[in-house]
Amino acid sequence: MQKIIGPYLLLEATEDDIWEVMKVNEVTLPEHYTPEFYMEIYENFPDGFLVVKLNGKIVGYEMNRLEHGLSNFGFSFVKKGHVVSIAVLEDHRNKGLGTALLNESMRKMKENGCSEAYLEVRISNEPAIRLYKKLGFAVIRTIPYYYSDGESAYVMAKKL
Repeated sequence: MQKIIGPYLLLEATEDDIWEVMKVNEVTLPEHYTPEFYMEIYENFPDGFLVVKLNGKIVGYEMNRLEHGLSNFGFSFVKKGHVVSIAVLEDHRNKGLGTALLNESMRKMKENGCSEAYLEVRISNEPAIRLYKKLGFAVIRTIPYYYSDGESAYVMAKKL
């Protein structure tokens, strides 16, 4: 799978991309993960670990996992996609890359039998919240003190 977005290329990550993804994470987000965590996500759902490249360099990524659990929309047991992390380098924002990453990942979640997608987002991250709402996500609940610095998170979800 490859999609062209202007000068950018959206494609499935490879194992070799993980170190560069970690570098993007380190400069864009306050939450950082171990290399083992990235590998676990990659091995769980490699189709849903996506990168955006410009001239061969990763400028954005999204990683997801597939889960079984209670629906965010009722009391049923469902297969759902969890957007674990998404980031785009600052110089490449507002070019549709986040939208493209999310749309492609949700397409893959649905292909893999998920009936909904969800994510956690800092309550102060207004640009991300606007993007998620634009794509049909709704705030389902708040998790107090979710992040290591004590900030709360919204859980946002969307039916697929």
